[in-house]
Amino acid sequence: ASQTPPKMSGNVVPSIGKPAPKFKGTAVVDGEFKQISLEDYEGKYVVFFFYPLDFTFVCPTEIIAFSERAEEVNTDRKQGGLGSMDIPLLADKNLEIAKSYGVLKEEDGVAYRGLFIIDGKQNLRQVTINDLPVGRDVDETLRLLCPAGWKPGSKTMKADPKGSKEYFESEN
Repeated sequence: ASQTPPKMSGNVVPSIGKPAPKFKGTAVVDGEFKQISLEDYEGKYVVFFFYPLDFTFVCPTEIIAFSERAEEVNTDRKQGGLGSMDIPLLADKNLEIAKSYGVLKEEDGVAYRGLFIIDGKQNLRQVTINDLPVGRDVDETLRLLCPAGWKPGSKTMKADPKGSKEYFESEN
């Protein structure tokens, strides 16, 4: 007997390497309400993450961890950091941003734990979407932005064949 396959939610996740979906809305930035948009962060890397609900067993720990590590993430690139990054708390009351990023769990009206890394040209570089009880970690996110095994102060490579060759010749 054949079984009916489960219905998909209809979420369409944006494509890697393509422009990130634009967003705008009200956010809390430095304790103040402010209108922000993705365009405000042009020229900067953005770690854009969704969390489903306040005051659950995972969400607050993630938000606190990202907040506590903001200074480390904001370290100047010459000192091994990513440069300036702001971490505002953006409201998505009508769930339009969650829909545009493909993370809306429609039957519950909440967002899955989506994490999107957007480069300075506002293209998506990385997408992770976790189920509601599966958390994320700042170290894992930072690791995604760096070469495997990289430590602050270590050499990096340029993203081209010549730069890769120079890096591996100097390391081996």
